[in-house]
Amino acid sequence: MNEKDIKKEGKADAKKEAPISLKGMHDIAEEAYYAYQGLFEKAQEVAVYYGFKPLDTPVLEREEVFTTAHGEGTDIIDKEMYTFRTKGNERIAVRPEFTASVMRAYLEHGMQNLPQPVLLYSYGPVYRHENPQRGRLRQFRQFNLEILGTQKSIADALIIRTLSTMLEEFGFKDLIVDINSMGDKETRPAFIKELTNYYKKHLDHLCKDCHERIKTNPLRLLDCKQEQCQPFKENAPSSLAYLSNDARSHFKEVLQYLEEMAIPYRINNSLVRGLDYYSRTVFEVIKVDVDENGKEKEITITGGGRYDYLGRMMGSKKDVPAVGTALGFERIMMFPECKTLAPRIMKPPKVYFIQLGFEAKLKSLCIMEVLRKARIPVHQSVAKDSLSAQLAIAEKMEVPYCIIFGQKEAMDNTVIVRNMSTHSQDTVKIDALSDYIKHLK
Repeated sequence: MNEKDIKKEGKADAKKEAPISLKGMHDIAEEAYYAYQGLFEKAQEVAVYYGFKPLDTPVLEREEVFTTAHGEGTDIIDKEMYTFRTKGNERIAVRPEFTASVMRAYLEHGMQNLPQPVLLYSYGPVYRHENPQRGRLRQFRQFNLEILGTQKSIADALIIRTLSTMLEEFGFKDLIVDINSMGDKETRPAFIKELTNYYKKHLDHLCKDCHERIKTNPLRLLDCKQEQCQPFKENAPSSLAYLSNDARSHFKEVLQYLEEMAIPYRINNSLVRGLDYYSRTVFEVIKVDVDENGKEKEITITGGGRYDYLGRMMGSKKDVPAVGTALGFERIMMFPECKTLAPRIMKPPKVYFIQLGFEAKLKSLCIMEVLRKARIPVHQSVAKDSLSAQLAIAEKMEVPYCIIFGQKEAMDNTVIVRNMSTHSQDTVKIDALSDYIKHLK
């Protein structure tokens, strides 16, 4: 390479910028990582106590898993789902939600032959191509609860109870459950017809998206958030007026369960879930805030509902009655009342390990392994050489004891254990170190 080429390459390197993460997809490190892990462990603990078992589904699925489940006229399919074609010409989707994947796994692995119902929880990242904003990213983490294989109303109540308990454990109080019934397949067509006719009368005043919804997915007219469409919800037909006897009885039983558990609820006639697979019970968990002017403002935390027809939509020979909910952790964490929960792995360190000199550092990893096997959490700074610098770090971390290991100690197979409060010190043999530390207060 001549001098001219070297200069040219140097200029190219100078212009090259370091890569950054994709829009709406963030790195999570240190305290933020532990915060997510703490929430997951608490959610998992609650789920397990109520009888749910884990299911981990792949991030990638065949596209039809979601297109079949979600139907036309949904934002997930029309705007948000990441899809691509493989070298083998397969159409693949990056998971935008869990429910369809869970149903696919239930059918694929013959879970319908297990004692019913099957209670499952799932956790992991999901992906949607939408405009990133606070509490809503393109990659976000979701915790799902699903009960498959029963149409009993107690399953709906159990989902709401488990979700409410999780939110209480996270630090939320005074929440309200908005609830409605969308009816069953025998009665919904009549309701949808009446709803469509009602909105057609107001077509000139509806937003652009609702012009499409009235053709492809009329139920989503009630789910529109645009200001200009809000006045028409109040006088819109109610699905409750079209319920069959079975659907009405089912809904009444769900409400009785909520009353028995003292879970505050209110019936919301305009509440729907916009996906094709929802039926009967639908609900949202509402938090009521008061703004600076003293005016109440309602915020939807999460929601869920029953999806009795999803199984047949995905190829089952018969309906698979099911109900579920999803909890987005990014959204939960944006609320000030959400606790920062320490994961089980994060035990407060009892000792700070100070190593001085090369000979000490050679043996230090072996000592750390001795402490690890004894389940004694240790903090250290392997790159620091100064005693004062390492003691300063230990004081800042408020660690009660320091282990000091220098060249003399390395030769004698001992360490110095220093009490950071009293500054008293003991010399301890390495073989006896773990027992010594365990008995420190």
